[in-house]
Amino acid sequence: MLFLSLNPPDSEGGLIGFVLRTIDQLGEIGVGALILLESLVPPIPSEVVLPAAGALVYFGELSGPLTMFWATLGSVIGALILYGAGRAFGEERTRKVMLAVPLIDEDDVDRADEWFGRHGEKAVFIGRLIPGVRSLVSLPAGAAGMPLGRFVVLTTLGSAIWNFLLVGGGWLLGTQYHLIEAHIDTANNIIYALIGASIAVFIMRRLHRRSRAGDSQA
Repeated sequence: MLFLSLNPPDSEGGLIGFVLRTIDQLGEIGVGALILLESLVPPIPSEVVLPAAGALVYFGELSGPLTMFWATLGSVIGALILYGAGRAFGEERTRKVMLAVPLIDEDDVDRADEWFGRHGEKAVFIGRLIPGVRSLVSLPAGAAGMPLGRFVVLTTLGSAIWNFLLVGGGWLLGTQYHLIEAHIDTANNIIYALIGASIAVFIMRRLHRRSRAGDSQA
């Protein structure tokens, strides 16, 4: 039984118990199903599911490649459901529906809207790496009519990176996989800093090029 391999810190009950029971019954497909649900049911975070799956890969209970495949497929399917909702209902109606869902904060919806408005299609890729934005960013993408092909490609790439990092972290930590969830905020701050630095470098390069172009025309 998977509980014996992982010896979860909070016993067999609660969220971790539910995650392990699901994976115990469905294997790698269960990982994909849980990640799909993450997009639609906020209390099931990938920060719990994927490190646990990675630890089970370490113990030989799951296949690494199959775990990655099903986790990424679940991410994409969940994102497509929200993308379709955004495209079908439009921004305002989608926003009202999301705010009516329990456990979804208005701040999270606002942050996803602002993120997509600021970064455009790139937000779909970058947003998949940021909890609180990763699922909801699909809604404004659909409402804005982002081309489906580009949405799928960017979602797949971003999801694959996120899944690889958390599954890999769980594999490295083994029975201590739960430590990833405890330090995920630190990782988020690092990601924000890297994104901010990248944007700053991009802006500085553009300004430098314009300055050089102006000097050459003078």
